[in-house]
Amino acid sequence: MELRPLGRTGWSVSPIGFGAWAIGGGDWGRTDDRESLAALHRATDLGVNFIDTADVYGDGHSERLVAQVRRDRPGEELVIATKAGRRLSPHVAAGYDRANLTAFVERSLANLGTDALDLLQLHCPPGEVYHMPEVFGVLDDLVAAGKVRHYGVSVERVDEALKSLEYPAVQSVQIIFNLFRMKPAERFLAAAREAGVGIIARVPLASGLLSGKLRAETRFAPEDHRAYNRHGEAFDQGETFSGVDYDTGLRAVEELRSIVPAGATLAQAALRWILMFPEVTTAIPGAKNPRQAEENVRAATLPPLGREAMTHAREVYERLIRPAVHDRW
Repeated sequence: MELRPLGRTGWSVSPIGFGAWAIGGGDWGRTDDRESLAALHRATDLGVNFIDTADVYGDGHSERLVAQVRRDRPGEELVIATKAGRRLSPHVAAGYDRANLTAFVERSLANLGTDALDLLQLHCPPGEVYHMPEVFGVLDDLVAAGKVRHYGVSVERVDEALKSLEYPAVQSVQIIFNLFRMKPAERFLAAAREAGVGIIARVPLASGLLSGKLRAETRFAPEDHRAYNRHGEAFDQGETFSGVDYDTGLRAVEELRSIVPAGATLAQAALRWILMFPEVTTAIPGAKNPRQAEENVRAATLPPLGREAMTHAREVYERLIRPAVHDRW
């Protein structure tokens, strides 16, 4: 895979990364650690060198699995991104203080078995945090102390992403960007490019809707967020199916099947659509087993989508998806 620069860090990373939310267990149903580790190894075998995790994924279990892979592959240059903030209860802006952020970093350092976090991201903090320079001052101090190499933010809204660019040491912004969430392309991508900030496209397959494998009759385990968070009951609704109504999403998926290149899957076409935007550094689909990891990586090898496919994708978005999501995030 041709690598892409991650902000001004000096790192170049694979355009398809590995999103490690699902392997933490819990929010995506049952997982098997052996399969999860095999998926991570298969992805790295195929050239993936960027892994995104968080301290709350499985209460640290995801971080510990990622640490195991790093131990298993000594000498390989893997960029590990984690996140901090969602351990707060209640999750309020005032909780993003020096004591809490330092404690979260120390816990992630232990989970990941390292002396310094490669990339620490604020984990979708309340909107007020982006207007609190003192929070970013704490992150600067953690970098100066050698606990964190670089930092960025993970955001819910485009306006939050734009505000984060005002902080000069922000190296990356993680944002939902996919066939069901096109708003970042309007202003944010160009602004991030101008600022020299990397873009990590999360929820790239809209919680599996854009895999093309889900059906109206599909049932999810009670502990799966796709069962319990469809209307934002537990956390931001946009994290589940990108905030799209499930039945509407299924209708859109059927119309999007025509953009899939011969021999590819809808999931691969959806990932390739994201990579059509050169401002995007990496997209981070999840994988619970080696086969899914292989399918994700193959998206980076597909030829560019044609103008007709890109136009059709936009038309489907404008007609079916935009009215419900565009102005919310």
